Amino acid sequence: MNTALPRRFDAWFAQRGWTPRVHQLDVLALARDGRDVLLIAPTGGGKTLAGFLPSLIALADGGTDGLHTLYVSPLKALATDIARNLTAPVSEMALPIRIETRTGDTPADRRARQRERPPQILLTTPESLALLLSRGDAPAFFAGLAYIVIDEAHALAGTKRGDQLALCLARLAVLASGASRIGLSATVADIDRLRAYVGRHAPASLIEAPLGAAPDIRLLLPEERVPWSGRMGLAGASAILARVREAGMTIVFVNTRAQAELLFQAIWRLNDETLPIALHHGSLDINQRRRVEAAMSLGKGAPGALRAVIATSSLDLGIDWGGIDQVIQVGAPKGVSRLLQRVGRANHRMDESSSAVLVPANRFEVLECQAAIAGAAAMELDGEAALPGGLDVLAQHVLLMAASAPFMPDALFDEVRTAQPYAGLSRHDFDDVLGFVATGGYALAAYERHHKLFTDSESRVHISGERVARQARMNVGTIVEAPLLKVRLGGPRGLNLGEIEESFASHLREGDAFLFAGRKLRFLRLRETNVEVAEGAAGDPLVPAYAGARNPLTAGLAARVRAMLHDPATWASYPEPVREWLALQQDRSALPGPDDLLVEIFPRQGRWFLIAYCFEGRNAHQTLGMLLTRRLARARSMPLGFVATDYAIAIWCGEAPPVDIAALFDEDMLGDDLEAWMAESSMLRRTFRNIAVVSGLTPRQRPGETATRRQVTINTDLLYDVLRRHQPDHVLLRATRLEAGGGLTDVDRLAALLSRVAGRVRVMRLARVSPLAVPVMLDIGRESVRDGLSEDQLLAETEALVADAIGVDPERLVLRA
Repeated sequence: MNTALPRRFDAWFAQRGWTPRVHQLDVLALARDGRDVLLIAPTGGGKTLAGFLPSLIALADGGTDGLHTLYVSPLKALATDIARNLTAPVSEMALPIRIETRTGDTPADRRARQRERPPQILLTTPESLALLLSRGDAPAFFAGLAYIVIDEAHALAGTKRGDQLALCLARLAVLASGASRIGLSATVADIDRLRAYVGRHAPASLIEAPLGAAPDIRLLLPEERVPWSGRMGLAGASAILARVREAGMTIVFVNTRAQAELLFQAIWRLNDETLPIALHHGSLDINQRRRVEAAMSLGKGAPGALRAVIATSSLDLGIDWGGIDQVIQVGAPKGVSRLLQRVGRANHRMDESSSAVLVPANRFEVLECQAAIAGAAAMELDGEAALPGGLDVLAQHVLLMAASAPFMPDALFDEVRTAQPYAGLSRHDFDDVLGFVATGGYALAAYERHHKLFTDSESRVHISGERVARQARMNVGTIVEAPLLKVRLGGPRGLNLGEIEESFASHLREGDAFLFAGRKLRFLRLRETNVEVAEGAAGDPLVPAYAGARNPLTAGLAARVRAMLHDPATWASYPEPVREWLALQQDRSALPGPDDLLVEIFPRQGRWFLIAYCFEGRNAHQTLGMLLTRRLARARSMPLGFVATDYAIAIWCGEAPPVDIAALFDEDMLGDDLEAWMAESSMLRRTFRNIAVVSGLTPRQRPGETATRRQVTINTDLLYDVLRRHQPDHVLLRATRLEAGGGLTDVDRLAALLSRVAGRVRVMRLARVSPLAVPVMLDIGRESVRDGLSEDQLLAETEALVADAIGVDPERLVLRA
């Protein structure tokens, strides 16, 4: 293989004291040979340089006009950071290369100039790439393309954005058939699927970089006793600040934006030294996020340098910050792959271990954190089954391709099937998608607004007009967010702090306090698309909530939690309070097994409680709770409500205890009960809303107007009812059922649970609440707080509940999280 570097590149490496790594040279050789490549490398493994080295060398001598290399990233900020990092070798070697970014933040005049005079290297996102391909000049724009670099490929494959990118790559293979693909990825469970995703007509050649030193991951517990329940991890604030104080630079990862705001406030209250600590999440203003990222790049002790950043998944991906000394994960990570991704943000040297600590928010999370540490040591990565490519995404793509130029259906079908997520697409499904895009389907064909395509006498498909094309481009993308409103400090032209969801803002009253952007704000008024606020609020603040913010426990990690929980030999890794808790559970009831289902039934305060320890994640448990309450109602057990966590489900009933428990969990639950529930369920409607938006059935934006969340909801609910009544086999209803099965309802995972525990349901009928049930019962108490029970009443009730379960004086309990 040709791995020789030009002299000026050898000199550049030598000046920096670097030696090109073997995997970087292997990528260079295969790319020079016109092969598709997938590079699997840990953070700090030089992936970015490996991806661009073939392009920089090919362009080094100049003479290349037009687009040569296309880089696609899942993050706009990452494209910007990569552009900044690439300027170093380009300027230092005086290479005649123009590098530019094109994202949703790119000004219109620059986007227009790029189409007329493309840079040699363009850094973009899947959405901006789809827009470029929807233009009539796309064949000329991409004609000279030589390389396509797909960064963070593992974060795209298996998602709707990944489906969109795969369809775009299939189109690029037609417009620039000689363009080689270079996929850059962290370690994944299903490498073969990722190779197929990156490759054109065959799986990409695989290059695996050395893993480097194993990460050093430890548990960090609150200074008081481990909380029984809670999800925010605020009890660990003091211990977290102590770790921040000892290190140079720390990223404190949390699982939700609300948790980020609350933890920032909790730590800041203790930060008497006023250590510079920042906040970073996706709802903050982009300029604030960029200032934080710039400060993260400064060396320790430099003016403006930070000591810690509290962040959500907004910093999961991105450039390598060499100065990160440690990562702290607050709250259980929910998956081994996710944990390793975050741990890899620290100490980007392959010969040194990344340092990380996990701060569990409650006792069940202690079990999960220890299981995640063991899973990371064994490199047992999470490999959730991928769904086939979304038909709603395909519908959007078909319309965008028609906006670019007329097409023949046979040719487009063959092209689409070269995209890995759509390799198994049937002609029936493709024709149904095409028919939907053309007329809406027979149930909607009478309405002119659904007519977007027409077919000429030669069977060529055309778009109905420029207005339809413009509307399609305005609605590009697969991320369906709730409508967002800007938070303005001081008035309509005041400082933009970021965005909150319309549903949260609509419930605020004048004078209400809420936390946002690390500040305690006072709501003034809602004016058009702005939430006007002031500082200096009084009273307990609310915290904005965001839809879809929480990840469920993965199947692989759940299995390890069950196995460790059942095996006392593994308990040595648990802190003493948790060992005591499990020993009490073993003494007074039983422990869940790796392949059975423990169900406890006990009375409390005039009600009967059923607790099932399923360990299948919140989404599957929510669906199970709906189905079980239907069955219990039929059995006249008077179910009054349920609460689902990642670990268990609790149902409370009226005066009579539930009977025939094994039959409740029979696999036939997924037959008529599931169909009846899904027909009535708001979850299915919610899934359909997203599908309708992505597919273009109910566009969020039209030329001159933007639909409100209420308008989108009303329109999609009406269409959902029409289609269910008049065309129940409509392609979007099929897509809705398929997506719901693996998403909000997680039916596939529920089916695996019922199959695994068939004949293995272990029922324990107890006289009182068990120790293991206490955290779930406290979650029931938190639901009661929302229904009007005060916090003091809740604390009194839970102290009594825990004392009843474990037989200790309530004064010794530490309950607050």
